[in-house]
This record gives sequence, C-alpha cells and structure tokens, in this order.
Amino acid sequence: MTDVARSAAMTAWRVRRPGPIDAGPMDRVREPIPEPAPDELLVRVLACGVCRTDLHVAEGDLPVHRAGVVPGHEVVGEVVAVGPAVGAAAEDSRFVETFAVGDRVGIAWLRHTCGACRYCLRGAENLCPRSVYTGWDADGGYAEFATVPAAYALRLPEGYTDAELAPLLCAGIIGYRALRRADLPPGGRLGFYGFGGSAHIAAQVALARGAELHVMTRDPAARELARELGATSVQGASEQPPVQLDSAILFAPVGTLVPPALAALDRGGVLAIAGIHLSDIPDLNYQRHLFQEREIRSVTANTRADAREFLTLAGEHRIDVTTHGYSLGAANQALADLAHGRFTGAAVLVP
Repeated sequence: MTDVARSAAMTAWRVRRPGPIDAGPMDRVREPIPEPAPDELLVRVLACGVCRTDLHVAEGDLPVHRAGVVPGHEVVGEVVAVGPAVGAAAEDSRFVETFAVGDRVGIAWLRHTCGACRYCLRGAENLCPRSVYTGWDADGGYAEFATVPAAYALRLPEGYTDAELAPLLCAGIIGYRALRRADLPPGGRLGFYGFGGSAHIAAQVALARGAELHVMTRDPAARELARELGATSVQGASEQPPVQLDSAILFAPVGTLVPPALAALDRGGVLAIAGIHLSDIPDLNYQRHLFQEREIRSVTANTRADAREFLTLAGEHRIDVTTHGYSLGAANQALADLAHGRFTGAAVLVP
C-alpha cells in the first residue's frame, strides 16, 4: 500500500440512484484513497471538468456499467504514486510514457483497450469491443484522488491552468475528432449545432485552420460567445444558416436537429454527431436529407493518437477556454447547471 493510500480517506461522489439530476442521484462519501494497480498511477485530482457524458451517466441515459461509479473523465492531476510495473513493459507499445511522482498528467475518457483485436491493430482503438472508460466502467475524477493506467495517462501542454486544461481532455479531444470526422475541406463552410464546452474549443481550432463558421444554438449567451470567437453567422438551433454547408457537427444531444442539419448541407456534405448519447432522430426524407451524397457519421470516443495530436496543437496554439469553477462539494449543482444551460463554456470541479 502506498503512503498516500495508507494515510487518509478522501471525498468522492458516487452515482447511487441514476435519475433526474434535480433529484440528486449522486451521494457524497468519505472512503479510503484507492490503491493503484501495478500498471497504474495514483493522482491527486487538481481539477475535473464537468462533461455532458457525466450527466448522462448520473441520469441513467447511459446504461450502468459499474454500480455506484464515480463520474468524471476530464481529470488534471499530480502523480503521487507509481505502480511497480509502470515502465517495466517498455517493449509493449501501449507503455509509451514514463511518469514520476510530481508530474502533472491528464486522465481522459478512454481508459483501456485490448490492444489485440482487429480494431486496435488497425489504429482504431476507440472501436475496441473490450474498451474501458473512465467515469463509466471505472471510477473517475469527481473525487480527491483517482487512478489511471499509465499507458493511458496523457502529457499536458504548458501555459494553461489546471482548470483550463480539464475541458481539453474530453470537450477538446472529442471536438477535435468530430472535426476530423466532419471532413471539412480547406476554407470550407462549417456549421455547429449547439455551442457548449466542446463546440467553443473546436470552433477555435476550425477558425485557426481557415474555416467559415456558422453556429446554430438556442442560448443567447452561447450565441454571443460564438460571435466573439469569430463566427460568420449565428442563429437559432433549428434555423437554416445563410449558406449551404460543406460540413456540420451536431454537439447538442438532440435528435430533432439532425434533419435541419442535413438539409443545410451542400452536395457531398458530411454531418458528424459528436455525442455519446442522442435522443431519437425523426424520419428522414431521402431526397431532402441524404441524396447527392450527403453523409451522417457518428463519433465514438477517441484514440490516444487523437488526444496527443490535439494536446500538441493546444501547446502550439493557445486555446481560450471559458470555465466556470465549482468546489468538489458542489458537483450535483454543477451537473444541474449544465442540464439547465445556466452557463456558457465548461464547468470545472476544483477539489
């Protein structure tokens, strides 16, 4: 047992009764600090982003994978203990980093893959049937301490506070993968449906690459943020943009937005759906929504290569992250505020 794990208990939030967030589905508990497995790191949580996926887990939109799980998969932490096998399997390509006590690391959604299936072998580890996820299959960062397999911990760029880094670890990475899936041509017209934590980060990447951005969102504050970041046009969530789009990304988990987003696409356009959960999609009309080689693509998690590429980009090009801080004790409130759209940008828990 590590000295840290032996020394004290910690505060954590567990999803005991999945259901409406206003009913308080999470319980605040005091429990022993976890012991890292031989191939894991134990980190002291410095900040944890509040993601919509956490809300889906708490409310039961995502089926329970681990009863009473601790949510949170946008974790910035300081390494306080290193398992004895970390670095010992250097011949295994999954062990690509070495870490020491005191290092600042990131813990993201993807926690483990088998490394041997046909998806992993072709570089699509996000599709691994035996993949494991932080804050769903294993305890996450709504706590004072968390563990992570060293092979899935992420090096973090300099020049950001802990709170600024946290949203980059899911909102940023998934937004980056969604941009890739949307297949935007150079200088193309890009539409965003919804403009929350992930979209406001992805917008900066797209604009830096020369995209013409059009934002559709219902929230007046989010519309203002989109204008400030450089969007060419901003309108209501289901309204049509002033031009036909080469690509679009649906960030809002609202299936009824799929038909208007498809209708806004030009010939050969691609709609990427960024969320892990989406409400039901209404009937589509083939001529209006799909003909002329329009496509719908889902986004399933991310690979570690996606994460490294995006975090390298974030280190080279400063991304402005709009955050709203909450104490760890206010985790239920942070999720409720997210559910009711009470802030723009990203919420972050700071123990």
